[in-house]
Amino acid sequence: MTIEYDKTLYRPRHRIENAFGRLKDWRRIAMRYDRCAHTCFSAICIAATVIFWLGQ
Repeated sequence: MTIEYDKTLYRPRHRIENAFGRLKDWRRIAMRYDRCAHTCFSAICIAATVIFWLGQ
């Protein structure tokens, strides 16, 4: 049995889910050690930049 889905809508969603999965590989972000929202967001930005730069 195959489940029907829209491939054009699924492709960007899949990329976003993969990006969140890569961010969760960073322990500091996954466990949210930073109590301040501003500091946590900064750590997410740094991790996203490193992931994009290295092409992981």
